[in-house]
Amino acid sequence: MTKRKQRDSDGIDVLLRSLKLPSFVAYHAEVASNAEKQGWSFGQYLYHLAEQEVADRERRRVTRLLKQSNLPSSKTLATLELDRLPAKARRQVPTLCEGGFVERAENVLSFGLPGRGKTHLACAIGHELVTRGYSVLFTPTYQLVQQLLVAKRDLVLERLLKRLDRFDVVICDDLGYVQQERDEMEVLFTFLGERYERRSVMITSNLVFSKWDRIFKDPMTTAAAIDRVVHHATILELTGPSVRNEEAMAHNQVKPTERSKKK
Repeated sequence: MTKRKQRDSDGIDVLLRSLKLPSFVAYHAEVASNAEKQGWSFGQYLYHLAEQEVADRERRRVTRLLKQSNLPSSKTLATLELDRLPAKARRQVPTLCEGGFVERAENVLSFGLPGRGKTHLACAIGHELVTRGYSVLFTPTYQLVQQLLVAKRDLVLERLLKRLDRFDVVICDDLGYVQQERDEMEVLFTFLGERYERRSVMITSNLVFSKWDRIFKDPMTTAAAIDRVVHHATILELTGPSVRNEEAMAHNQVKPTERSKKK
């Protein structure tokens, strides 16, 4: 390469970096070489570079969304045993993964006894939503409530609610394990009310609606909370045996000699 060509190439790199086009910087020389070999027009050359830039930006965005989501990396659709889900829930999963309910600011509620796969299912849907560009936050409900309580104490509750509002979907895991204190009930109710018909929540719970008075205490607040989350919601009922119990039983049935071989 002549000094002039090298100088021009370096200048292009500087300009492209100033325009925040990292994929243009990385690939413009390679694409130019292909363009010369294949006789592309200037328009075709520019189109291929722009296409690469868009694809790379989308990959970086998905990586960033996944990192901030706090979703467990192991609980994906690939690791979810769909055949263990009830037939109705299994039919609903593909539609939920497409994200239409997020666009409509609807909710997804997953009920079932412990070990039925509620958390795994919610996380699997969350992972699929992230790949489609939606911002998702996974949090145990008790942790979320504690954060809300601290923010209320420090007089910054509104600021925290606005930060949570940036997420298209908040997955509140294990609603039934919230401590049953009035202050906790109030901040949780405030959070659900703020997102009502504006942003989506996904809730997993081992408590059916008839037992939500254990969380929200008085009948009026309980009814209001249920009304907000159920209105425009998809309800998934997970029945069947406990996945964790079956795994434990299978593990205990392995003979000691077989266990030593696996180690």
